[in-house]
Parts: sequence; C-alpha cells; structure tokens
Amino acid sequence: MKYSSLHTHTCFCDGSDDIETMCRAAYAKGLVAVGFSAHAPIAKKTGFKLTWHLPDDRLYEYIDEVHAARRRWEGKINVYLGLEVDYIKGLRCAMDSDIRSLDLDYCIGSVHYIVPGNGSCRDCQPFTVDGSVAELEQGVREGFGGDNEALMHAYWDAVAEMIGIGGFDILGHADLIRMNNPDDCRFTTASTGWNSRLAEIAGAASRGGCVVEVNTGGLNRGKYADTYPSPSFLRLFRENNVPAVITADAHRAKDLDGHYEAARRNLLEAGYSEHVLLKGKVNGRAMWESERL
Repeated sequence: MKYSSLHTHTCFCDGSDDIETMCRAAYAKGLVAVGFSAHAPIAKKTGFKLTWHLPDDRLYEYIDEVHAARRRWEGKINVYLGLEVDYIKGLRCAMDSDIRSLDLDYCIGSVHYIVPGNGSCRDCQPFTVDGSVAELEQGVREGFGGDNEALMHAYWDAVAEMIGIGGFDILGHADLIRMNNPDDCRFTTASTGWNSRLAEIAGAASRGGCVVEVNTGGLNRGKYADTYPSPSFLRLFRENNVPAVITADAHRAKDLDGHYEAARRNLLEAGYSEHVLLKGKVNGRAMWESERL
C-alpha cells in the first residue's frame, strides 16, 4: 500500500531535522511522497513573537530549499512544497494575499489559536489550545471567565470560519482541542453540543471541498493516545464523503510514517475503503488520487 507524509515540520520552524534528512528518511521508509508544511510566518502579519513559526525573513530560503530537494530527488520520491497556515480570526488565514501569492503545491488549514471571548486576556492576544496546560488555563480564566464550554465553542467557531473562508486543501488535526481535555476534564465530548459541532464541521468540510487529514502527530510525540480526528468524528467525515489523507505531523525524520497502521485502522472502522495521495496541482488546485486501504 502506498503512503505519503504531507504534514511535515523541519528545523525551519519547530521540527528537529533539515529538509534533506527528511527526504532521505521518507525514501528509506518507502513513502511515495514527502511534503513540507512549515508553520506559515505570522510575526510580520500579527506582531506575535513566537519561535515555532517559520520566520518571515526565511520564507524564500525555505521555498528554495524545498525546490532544490525536489530536483535532487526527482525520479525517486515526490517532494511537495506546502505551508500549514493558522486561522486566527481577523489576523491570519489561508486566503491572505501573501499566502495566495506563493506557488504552493498544497496548504494545510489549522486552528491552534483561540481569540479570547471577552477581551480581557492579556493584551487580547490569542492563546493556543495545544500548548501547555498552564497557558490554556490562563486563557480560559482571563479570556472566557473560566468557562470551558465557551472555549470549546470558540474553537469550533474558528474551525467553521476557517472552512468557510477557504484557501487551503487539507483540514489539519480537526479536533486538536481534545489534546488538553483528558478524560473530559474541561468539557464533555459526549454532550449534544459537542456532537452537533462535529456534525457541523464535517458538513462544512464536504461543502468546502477540502481533504481531512488523519493525523498521528499526537501519538508520535506521546501527547495523545489516538489520531486526530477521533474515530467517531471520522465516521461523520465519511458520511459526508470527505476524502481523507494519512499524515504524521512529523517533527522528526523517524516519525514520518509513525503510527500509520493506527490511522489505517481508524479509517477502516469509520467506513473508509481508501485514502488519497497528492498528485500535484492543476489550475491552482491540489489534485488527488485514491489508494485502497
């Protein structure tokens, strides 16, 4: 069976290995393609000073290195150029002109940041749902008056808004908010409210024409015990005929195919019989082919 790894981070952002090391590992693992998806620059756009995004002044160096790797590995493995673009309400999205002007093969749309609900968070700066527990707790306390349910809905609102705006090809780790919610300690994932939001997002993804990734990054880094999306969420994507691509969210070369069997199993249990592989871009749109599971 053919696999690829399109959600990949290198030392250009918060990964530990360089592009060539990633290509060598992907080839050795028998992958048919490796795609690079650095966290898109945000400092110039938002004023945020964060270390895990690609620095603005290294964007074209990153692009040049991916293009050079593509030439070196031609005929051995497909090398694709992408970015993971965060949706931050009013500040950053994949439809921004600086992103659209780049000749990317694909784009991953993700929500890491939550915009405070009541404007009382320090300087109103968004906080991440997958950062430290302390950061999340401070954000909920100062930005949502301690209301974890409000945080949950703010996350799903952001995902829905991102899909509605569009500009990306792959919906990244769609239920990332689960990571800091062990044993439903902050909000319950069995409630009608949670389930209705999942159904809303799956329907929006179908109408938006995006591909959902089955992301093994939480497993690879020991931060979560399952894939994103959850098996129940995947069933909703399947019912809405949303294609799925298996990704590793790899920050290290050794993780490029990490826990892919778990992703394959979850897809099969959700009713999928195939996943998709990127075949390049035509007329500005990522093109996919199906591969049996």
